[in-house]
Amino acid sequence: MFETPEKVFVVMEKLHGDMLELILSSEKGRLPERLTKFLITQILAALKHLHFKNIAHCDLKPENVLLASTDPFPQVKLCDFGFARIIGEKSFRRSVVGTPAYLAPEVLLNKGYNRSLDMWSVGVITYVSLSGTFPFNEEEEIREQIHNAAFMYPPVPWNLISPDAIDLISNLLQLKKSKRYNVEKSLSHTWLQDYQIWCDLRDLESRLQERYITHESDDERWALFRQEHSLPPGPGAW
Repeated sequence: MFETPEKVFVVMEKLHGDMLELILSSEKGRLPERLTKFLITQILAALKHLHFKNIAHCDLKPENVLLASTDPFPQVKLCDFGFARIIGEKSFRRSVVGTPAYLAPEVLLNKGYNRSLDMWSVGVITYVSLSGTFPFNEEEEIREQIHNAAFMYPPVPWNLISPDAIDLISNLLQLKKSKRYNVEKSLSHTWLQDYQIWCDLRDLESRLQERYITHESDDERWALFRQEHSLPPGPGAW
């Protein structure tokens, strides 16, 4: 930013759009699992960096998850840190933050919160991405449903979605903060430990010429997996 005596100028990077727009504009009104895994992994990578620095975003929702390009598998960037707080893993805050539909129950109930409130939001975003709907009944009070953890996985479309995805969502949408998955547990969950997603992420990193999501320590593991299953090297699978 810079300013003149009369005006203040703010220059920002121009990005393609947001994830919600992508979900609503998709043919089925929801995203394929492969793309959802790709986007969620990037959100978690961003949160890992933030949480390491004791920063909680506090307003994670699709509108604040921006896509940097129109590529089928685009880079993700988080925005809108207006509610962000400096907060430790065990310390708590009570100030009102965030957007109700994506907020953890402890925030809505004013019981104090820590960085795990971001993980609840990731659970809701994952649910919305895969199903095109919220995990709550719109006719009932959302806060009550969140408090009672009244989540539903109706046959349509959840019968078409892998049980591993449901398992991760269920571990993120835990009423008790202590039981809720943190970033590391989420990233190491079976649903996200997927060879195709690793290839997609390596392809993204090769396009950006920067390795910041995957780690070299996983290269040998996936190389062995590729050999054992007689798979061709995927894009970006160096």
